[in-house]
Amino acid sequence: MKLIDNFSRILVGGLFIFSGLIKINDPIGTKIKLEEYFVVFSSDFASFFEMFVPFALPIGMVLIVLEIVLGVAVLMNYKMEKSTWILLILILFFTFLTFYSAYFNKVTDCGCFGDAIPLTPWQSFIKDLILVVFIAHLFWYRRKYESFVRNTTGAAVVISVTVLSFAVGYYALEHLPYIDFRPYKIGNNIPALMLPEEDPVFEYTFEKQGELISSKEYLPESEGYTYKDIKVVNEDKTVPKITDYQVISSEGEDFTQNSFEGVKLIFIIHELHSGGISKVEDMATLANNVDGKIDMMLFTSAMEEEVTRLKKENNMNIPHYFLDQTVLKAMIRSNPGIFLLKEGTVLGKWHINDIPDESEIANLL
Repeated sequence: MKLIDNFSRILVGGLFIFSGLIKINDPIGTKIKLEEYFVVFSSDFASFFEMFVPFALPIGMVLIVLEIVLGVAVLMNYKMEKSTWILLILILFFTFLTFYSAYFNKVTDCGCFGDAIPLTPWQSFIKDLILVVFIAHLFWYRRKYESFVRNTTGAAVVISVTVLSFAVGYYALEHLPYIDFRPYKIGNNIPALMLPEEDPVFEYTFEKQGELISSKEYLPESEGYTYKDIKVVNEDKTVPKITDYQVISSEGEDFTQNSFEGVKLIFIIHELHSGGISKVEDMATLANNVDGKIDMMLFTSAMEEEVTRLKKENNMNIPHYFLDQTVLKAMIRSNPGIFLLKEGTVLGKWHINDIPDESEIANLL
């Protein structure tokens, strides 16, 4: 029994900490995923879920930190009666989410491990089912577990982990994720990732004399083979990492290829809020400083009139183009943000709080 106790404790605690650390690296990713769930629930269950959309970020931060803190508490056997109650409620809630997503095909990636380890909805559901078993074991025997640390020590650890986790998440929000797991990370070539890694490899299934036979080649009926099925055995490598990057001008022209030619300093605005967005004037100053020295583009998903007004108010003489908002958020977790491309390769990306100067940009070219 002790072996099962320790295995359950280490597995549950380790996975919750790992999941939380992956997500605290990129709280905006969790915010985006929660917004998806709230929109789905408002449509499928009750409209009041839509009221949670503006609060997706703080809710996400609390859930992320709670994951890390619970993982640490379980590893210490600290306050197991309370900890396992919260764990059980959380995992049952997550299991419902992943089952609903998988069965009804609502949210295609639960975001359990952020962009680091994408899981299909069914993979996420199975993962949660396994965790339910081990958390249920810990919950059942919760009263017999003795803490490895004194109450004062355990409380100090939990408080410290809570404060540190919020601080780490806040820093990621005010700058950029510590580790970029998305396809637009520095060093990646966007046009290369818009192509599949491999051509599809087909595997045929035939029947001959009551026996099913698999083959990479199409076997002729004249030799007694009856065709049954076909599948792609390398499907994961036949889909490009980037499928939705498309740059469109105000006139509807496609400037995707143009964005890969030479050096491009790209200013990105996901959306324009009613109250405006921060530090646009700093971005405009950089644009004016490098005007005539480097090609510039403004990528946005905002309305034409909003972009035109913003440019006029900030004296920004930059041609603007439209991209899907999801793509812009994948490119950079900052609104606004700055992106540097050379022949389609990402050389640099900056949060609006870390605007580079001319020399920093020049050093990357």
